[in-house]
Amino acid sequence: MSVSEGPRGGTDEPGYPERAAATAPSVAGLDERVTHCRACPRLVAWREQVAREGRRAYAGWDYWARPVPGFGPDDARLLVIGLAPAAHGGNRTGRMFTGDRSGDVLYAALHRVGLASRPESTDIDDGLRLYGTRVTAPVHCAPPANRPTPGERDTCRPWLAGELRLLRPTVRAVVVLGAFGWQAALPALAAGGWSVPRPRPAFAHGAHHTLAATDGGPDLELFGCYHVSQRNTFTGRLTPAMLTDVLGRAARAAGLTAP
Repeated sequence: MSVSEGPRGGTDEPGYPERAAATAPSVAGLDERVTHCRACPRLVAWREQVAREGRRAYAGWDYWARPVPGFGPDDARLLVIGLAPAAHGGNRTGRMFTGDRSGDVLYAALHRVGLASRPESTDIDDGLRLYGTRVTAPVHCAPPANRPTPGERDTCRPWLAGELRLLRPTVRAVVVLGAFGWQAALPALAAGGWSVPRPRPAFAHGAHHTLAATDGGPDLELFGCYHVSQRNTFTGRLTPAMLTDVLGRAARAAGLTAP
């Protein structure tokens, strides 16, 4: 799908994500529209600056420098929600959680649980496949200092809500990495067809909540996990065993592994 087939209005308008996500006919169509979004000027400027300046370790790389869509099958039963692409990770490779230390930790754990074909992810052509699992984020552009503003988070939220809407027939469990992702995901989950309790569930590592469906469909199992950031993994706040445990419980809840 070309961007011209999407809704009217420029891709640099703040309302573009909401219009484009609401009318996306498929996960693939939504992913295509995501890659053309320019609704957040600060993020656009940063992702393109990073691509121009690069980093010595990646000399010769042609950076993606666009919003990074979700990665994984369009009939996933498990959705993993992070924070945002890394400046020299997903912003470089064009695939969520690819090519950085956080991705190394995440995909190694997904492989241990049987949800990924290989334990590492280096670039978009490395042959990695996910089984019944999709990886996405509430913010699709790399933010300065890895910190999107609340306004950028809210502008980008329709993409996640649209992704959840399109995955509604199959998705049965969600793992949210970190408190920022948790706060951003709850409104998107409510928009996607599930009832989020009030007061909203607090983020915690290992948290597990069942969200009742609002449309008569299956409920959703929601899990919290510390983010796979270097700060958490290098200090031992999040160990490989802790991550594997949460992903394993979520996979079983989604029906991807034996109980």
